[in-house]
Amino acid sequence: MNIFRFTILLACLATFGLAEDGKTRVFVTDSESWAAGGGFGVGGAAGGGAFSGGARPQTAEIMKTFDQRRECQGLTITRKEERADFVILLDHEGGKDIIRRDNKVVVFNKEGDLIHSESTRSLGNAVKNACRAIYTDR
Repeated sequence: MNIFRFTILLACLATFGLAEDGKTRVFVTDSESWAAGGGFGVGGAAGGGAFSGGARPQTAEIMKTFDQRRECQGLTITRKEERADFVILLDHEGGKDIIRRDNKVVVFNKEGDLIHSESTRSLGNAVKNACRAIYTDR
């Protein structure tokens, strides 16, 4: 009889998602990165130019960086936001000079509370600091 009750308990835990697998899951949101560039020139009696711009999604690059950083070992990147323990929004803006910061990162915990926000010059530092915030909040 005890084995029967134990089996029922395990089934209930699995059904309601209470069984813990020990993983800390991170959901990386799609970035809204933009880049613009172009130029014009005039020479003699002729002139010309071009301008281009548009979205430059960086989500795959951000996920790859999370996977490669030593500070992020032990975190699992997930595409299912409902399973995530933390949500990361990292926007990378291209085309800025070295003085202006072009990476903005925010980290939310499972309750939706903001636990970290900053601007950095490099994607690697943004990811490293986000991982440190996650490990501090766990």
